Amino acid sequence: MISSGQKSSRASGVREDTILSIEHISKEFSRVRVVDDVSCNIRRGEIMGLIGENGAGKSTLIKIISGIYQPSAGVLQLDGKPVFIPDYITAKSLGIAIVPQEFNLINTLAVFENIFLGNEIRRAGLLNKPRMRDLSAKQLEELKMPVGVNQLVSSLSVAEKQMVEISKALMLHARLLIMDEPTTTLTSREVDTLFTLMRNLKAQGVTMIFVSHKLNEIKAICDRVTVLRDGKLISVDNIGDVDEEDIARRMVGRSNFRQLFPDKLPRSPDTTLLEVEKLSVSGLLEDINFTLRKGEILGFAGLVGSGRTELAESVMGLRTINSGAIKLDGKNVQIKKADDAVRHRLAYLSEDRQGKGIVQGFNLPQNITLISLKNYLKGAFINKSAELEAAGEYIKSFKISAASPRMQLRYLSGGNQQKIYLSRWLDTDPSILMLDEPTRGIDVSAKQEIYTFIHQLAEKGISCIVISSEMEEVIGLCSRVYVMREGKIAGCLEGSHITEEEIMFHATGIKGNI
Repeated sequence: MISSGQKSSRASGVREDTILSIEHISKEFSRVRVVDDVSCNIRRGEIMGLIGENGAGKSTLIKIISGIYQPSAGVLQLDGKPVFIPDYITAKSLGIAIVPQEFNLINTLAVFENIFLGNEIRRAGLLNKPRMRDLSAKQLEELKMPVGVNQLVSSLSVAEKQMVEISKALMLHARLLIMDEPTTTLTSREVDTLFTLMRNLKAQGVTMIFVSHKLNEIKAICDRVTVLRDGKLISVDNIGDVDEEDIARRMVGRSNFRQLFPDKLPRSPDTTLLEVEKLSVSGLLEDINFTLRKGEILGFAGLVGSGRTELAESVMGLRTINSGAIKLDGKNVQIKKADDAVRHRLAYLSEDRQGKGIVQGFNLPQNITLISLKNYLKGAFINKSAELEAAGEYIKSFKISAASPRMQLRYLSGGNQQKIYLSRWLDTDPSILMLDEPTRGIDVSAKQEIYTFIHQLAEKGISCIVISSEMEEVIGLCSRVYVMREGKIAGCLEGSHITEEEIMFHATGIKGNI
């Protein structure tokens, strides 16, 4: 369905205020059409929202615009003239920049070196590092992200890496800026800062394409919204003409989104499965105490840098604990590496899906059985049929969209990659599942599926820890929520006290700071 305004604009040809015209663009991979005859116009100085389910074709379309992919059919027009964009360098020369969903940073380089990578400032033929450091610091300050420009990217959190990617794109001074899921790891405060910056850029005449799964963000920041479904264009509307439910209905072809979260489980019996006592990690965590009950969905909230991820990594044996104890079923256990955690039936879904999770060059069964591979050995050989059968069950359970189980993961959407990553950990038969930003880059329909599945796991007695920057997620899903601030537990909320105001009070120490 195309809005009436879009129909009339097509009938009269390309509008004079159009910066980019997308005309009958299609893209195929291995004879599978992922973008199918899409046509729409992007106007100068607007923020155009782009939304759709995982696998709808959003990322493929913006990669065509930014020169990463070439269309199988159709043309792009820039400023009213046909344009061929064979690579990212050409796109950059045309004033097109992209903030990618998956990071394109070099871990062994400093923050300022990544921000200016491929766009270095030189003086007398030499790199002008002081100037690049100064400009990088000013850009990060504008984003209110306290990251040292000389820090190695490998030392940054996922949210900090996201801000470096944003800074990198902004430093190009593009006239068409594409932002692919830029807020997935940011807190509400950081999103507000980013939106203020986007509005300032819009006032300067910069055009933006904003890709997001968060309907409230699309409504808050965009002038118009384009909806894709199954690679096809469904609608283009002025943002004031649609509400969140309208957008969701067009995304997935149905309207039952009022009940996003399952009803909360009754209070878990006081059967404590995991106890963490006085846990400290030098420079990161101090005197952490918390409990996890059998069959409970426990939340961890807090601002970026509060220590939530570091705590999960410490329990999982990925960081060295300086002091404290971890108890399972009342007994002290030593977890010094991830193998120890897996042996004790702990599982951890990292927030950094690309860096610490999936293997893009592996197919679906290979990714799913990566940790549990010993269960698929027949003598010295891998039982490929058993491996494929197990993968098929997860594909069916999670409604994973893939042309073939033997596809490499690099060809799947971010949401489908996340489902494969979750399947891998479930294949280890955990009793405790820690999920760090479990719905990052996942659309509203897939979120419902993930939330329902977490709920079902808890009903079966599997204890779940949900670490999330989305307050709606911890409020809607968790029976208790620990709030962290500066590497410490600032409070534990339960029942009617699990509210945005209470969470932000403990996260910041400032009453009413939402």
